[in-house]
Amino acid sequence: MEFHRFLFYASIILSISVYLFPIMANSMGINYGQIADNLPSPEDVVPIVKSIGATKVKLYDADPKVLKAFANTSVEFIVGLGNEYLDKMRDPAKAQAWVKQNVQSHLPATKITCIFVGNEVLTFNDTSLSNSLLPAMQSVHTALVNLGLDKQVTVTTAHSLSILETSYPPSSGAFREDLVDCLSETLSFHQKTGSPFLINAYPFFAYKGNPKQVQLDFVLFQPNQGVIDPATNLHYDNMLYAQIDAVYNALASLGYKKLPVHISETGWPSKGDEDEVGATPDNAKKYNGNLIKLMSKKTGTPMRPNSDLNIYVFALFNENMKPGPTSERNYGLFKPDGTPAYSLGISSTSNVAGSNTTTGETNGKPLSPIPTPPSTPTSSSTGYLSISPATGRYEFVGTVLLASLILTKMLLW
Repeated sequence: MEFHRFLFYASIILSISVYLFPIMANSMGINYGQIADNLPSPEDVVPIVKSIGATKVKLYDADPKVLKAFANTSVEFIVGLGNEYLDKMRDPAKAQAWVKQNVQSHLPATKITCIFVGNEVLTFNDTSLSNSLLPAMQSVHTALVNLGLDKQVTVTTAHSLSILETSYPPSSGAFREDLVDCLSETLSFHQKTGSPFLINAYPFFAYKGNPKQVQLDFVLFQPNQGVIDPATNLHYDNMLYAQIDAVYNALASLGYKKLPVHISETGWPSKGDEDEVGATPDNAKKYNGNLIKLMSKKTGTPMRPNSDLNIYVFALFNENMKPGPTSERNYGLFKPDGTPAYSLGISSTSNVAGSNTTTGETNGKPLSPIPTPPSTPTSSSTGYLSISPATGRYEFVGTVLLASLILTKMLLW
């Protein structure tokens, strides 16, 4: 049995590594969700994670089986505390008990480097959750300090892109006015403790929302003319980079220009319902394959070209028990049996958007300026599962989505 298992996973690693290993010069992060009843054991997941060159894993809980399986592998972990724990974690004693049981007990064998407390909390318009977020983060951090772990483990939270009031053009990125006070306190915590700002960004939803106006190549990192930000003259040839820079500008507007930004989730589904335009294996292959290649180049966004991209691809597996549309169960790079959901098709000679210049020209021709978007109402995330971002990704409507649509509309002109 063990020999057959070895052959099975060895074949997977060989087939995937042919595509990935030649270019994986930079570390890659992967989201490991487990809302399924047919996934491989954590021990069998270890070679799968290694096969794609991932050196960082993000969990939506602190599953002891997973953390033990990855002991002595050097893979870095972000572990999660679900929204349902926020009120409980306000109590310093309960926070310290949780840290002892779920973090300290696995160190140093398993390399846990971060705890994210809550997922997309601020876009639920739930006062009880929002009011508990920072106190919970502070209690968890205090527990780390008390246990002498604060130098190796940071505390943060993950946000939806819909915390932005405007994201277009990137230079006008700004947070929702109703969230500024709460965000300011959280940002101060990040600055004091040295923890990163996490954002979940999905260009897929911009395309799905209006495929006639959003150019597919722009969201898939495929070669395209791109657009320029008229205020900065920076050239953008993919939507994700524009979204990231909008976040950088929003942070800068509140005085946090140097705060590190990590993309805690981004991905593309390989299957969807009839109305989920673009959810195909070929598009998923292009988005994730091109994204992984860009990550290997160790280059940043047009606004932060010298900053490495810290990105966690969503997700490792298709998860058959997730609610919502078909796409929610088909974000995985792998099927539950451990075989690839599709070939990433990466080659060292692929022509990928995002690695060219950041000036307002392409092929010697000036690019058109980005038009000014109309005023639109804000929107928020509509749901959350305790250990999954499943419904937390449905929020891309209103300002952020329309801004993304406008950003790409000019590509059709």
